[in-house]
Amino acid sequence: MTTSRTTYSRGELAKLTAVKAETIRYYEKCGLLKAPARSAGGHRIYSAEHAGQLKFIRRCRELGFTINEIEGLLSLASIGEKSCQQVQQATTAHLSDVHNKIKDLKKMEKTLKDLVKQCEGNTAPSCPIIETLFS
Repeated sequence: MTTSRTTYSRGELAKLTAVKAETIRYYEKCGLLKAPARSAGGHRIYSAEHAGQLKFIRRCRELGFTINEIEGLLSLASIGEKSCQQVQQATTAHLSDVHNKIKDLKKMEKTLKDLVKQCEGNTAPSCPIIETLFS
C-alpha cells in the first residue's frame, strides 16, 4: 500500500519540485513561498501546499515572469474569487514584454552578425570588432 506524502524536508521538496534547495530558501526569503512550520528540532516542514506553490513559481519562472509578477499571480490565485480577466491582463502585459525583448535580441543578433562579417579572423594586430566596440 502506498501513501502520498503530506510533509517534506527542504531536500525532499527540492527533488519533488525540481527546484534547488537554495532557490527554495530564496523564495521563502523574498516572500513568494509561505514560511513552513518547524519541527521540535527547528527543521522546516513543508506541506503539499508548498509543493504546489513551488511548482507554480517554477513554471512562472520558466515563462520569464519576474518575482513581482509571480507575486501578483499568486495573490490572484489565493483570492477566493479569482478574476481570469486580471490574470489575462497580467499575462498579456508579460507577453508584450517578451515581444519587446525578442525585438531587442534580433537587433543584437544583426549587430553581432555585422561585426563578425567585418573580421577576417586573422592574426593581424588590429581587430575590426574591437575597434568598433571602442568607437
